[in-house]
Amino acid sequence: MRGGVVVREESWTPLVGFDVGLRERVGRAVGGEVPVLATGAGHDAGILAAAGVPSAMLFVRNPTGVSHAPEEHAEQADCEAGVAALANVLEELCR
Repeated sequence: MRGGVVVREESWTPLVGFDVGLRERVGRAVGGEVPVLATGAGHDAGILAAAGVPSAMLFVRNPTGVSHAPEEHAEQADCEAGVAALANVLEELCR
């Protein structure tokens, strides 16, 4: 019990590793090496990766640092850069 609140774990998902080749492609699409970020959110990409489907995630810069909340914000230019990077990776994968 913490401060009158009972804390209990209801679900847990193990660490999922994403496809290194896709991560490298994303890095090339954005013009450099990309940081490997951990996320605690249960994204579809993690479910796909755990099932053996090559997966990766592309995060768009968020100056507020807030994620999965109403205060989350990204500038339009950063969103457009993310879309362009995704399009470049998809085009490369289609070749």
